[in-house]
Amino acid sequence: MAREQAWDPGQLPDLTGRTYLVTGSNRGLGYFASEQLARAGAGVLMTGRSPNRLMAARAALRRRLPDTAERVQTLLLDTSNLGSVRAAAATVAARGPLDGLLLNAGVVHPPKTRQTTGDGHELVFATNVLGHFALAGELLTSLAAASGRMVWLGSMSTSLWRYDPVDPQLMEDYTGWRAYVQSKVTTAALGLEADRRLRAAGVPVTSVVAHPGYSTSGRTPGIRGVNEPTRLGRFADNLQFAITQSKERGAWTLVRALVDPAIQGGEFWGPRFVTRGEPHRATASKITRDTAIAGRMWTFCEEATAVRWPFAKAAAAGVARR
Repeated sequence: MAREQAWDPGQLPDLTGRTYLVTGSNRGLGYFASEQLARAGAGVLMTGRSPNRLMAARAALRRRLPDTAERVQTLLLDTSNLGSVRAAAATVAARGPLDGLLLNAGVVHPPKTRQTTGDGHELVFATNVLGHFALAGELLTSLAAASGRMVWLGSMSTSLWRYDPVDPQLMEDYTGWRAYVQSKVTTAALGLEADRRLRAAGVPVTSVVAHPGYSTSGRTPGIRGVNEPTRLGRFADNLQFAITQSKERGAWTLVRALVDPAIQGGEFWGPRFVTRGEPHRATASKITRDTAIAGRMWTFCEEATAVRWPFAKAAAAGVARR
């Protein structure tokens, strides 16, 4: 178990020589996680679906950290599009070992009515779950070659509402809230199930689940092209100051889950006071720890994405590295 008192979010370990990929890097948690990793010396692959927003985020990071120009790169990746996921994964895999994968991108404010992607999947589930399941599978060998780690983005919502994803694509009874919660239940369940399967297969990759608490844009530093809340937004978010925190602080937990060598696979991390605070080891909600649900959703994701994780190949890559 990681020693919580030994961790300083503002002074990370030296990450020089390591490379991390962060999905959804152009705004919010993904941007600040990328910035924190880069400040510690890591190479960062910032990914996003909008080329303009991605370049704006990269420019912002370089303004704030001028010495990172050679270590921070961008890559187009839309997790709602399986073709985009495959193309991006092929590009990353060709570069060699990957130390960490932060599966951060997602739809936080779902549409009021059900929408589908070009692949025919429900938008929220495709973006938050299927794209990340496929990406992690496609990059598993690259992670194994570096004895790396994957971090899945959980949510407090899974403890507030018990939505068993028996209809993951919400063919019936769609609501935006249900779509979001079901996607987060599935994400956390997959993250924990991944660790069980990786251990069983002897793959030297750890899988961790982390959530950022209640992190809002209105309490986050203004950064041109990245975080530009309105005055009304800042006012409304600051009214909740007792239970909220900035996205910069929310990223603390995600980054610790990704880089702290003392954290073990299968752990669940969040802010100390649930909605806010420094990184703290916690207990995942009961529904996300249900192995029957996790197994069912794993099979569903395999069929929906046509991606089977290459456990044997990844285990061999880990042996070769040793």
